[in-house]
Amino acid sequence: MHAATKEAELLEKITRVVEAAGGKVSSRDAHAISGTLTAIKAKWFLGGRQVTDRVTCRLVPDAHEVHLQENAVETSWGFPPPTLTVETSSQYGSRVSQSRTDRAIGGGGRLEFGRFREDVEKVVSESGWKFVFEVG
Repeated sequence: MHAATKEAELLEKITRVVEAAGGKVSSRDAHAISGTLTAIKAKWFLGGRQVTDRVTCRLVPDAHEVHLQENAVETSWGFPPPTLTVETSSQYGSRVSQSRTDRAIGGGGRLEFGRFREDVEKVVSESGWKFVFEVG
């Protein structure tokens, strides 16, 4: 069993996980970080579409837990370009992971929903904290 990692050190490790996945940490305080990863972009002269993966990790020191929320947000403006979207999902026990690939005029991309969860869970458990995934 690993000795419990201090809060600031654990938040720094989680920050590195988000940045290593290509995300950007948008806010950070003593007990939480929030980050985003823009996974899909498509733009043409009549409008565009963007899909962003948002992640929030909140430490609960009294319970020695890290709560993670991850959600995908799609925004569009004008007339988004015609897009071909392929979504896949897999389930292992109670864990569900999804991926979405968009091909469009003026862009596209791939979103691996659940990727932050796996990497953050590994860092949290290696640090001696309990990982809690919140659906929301």
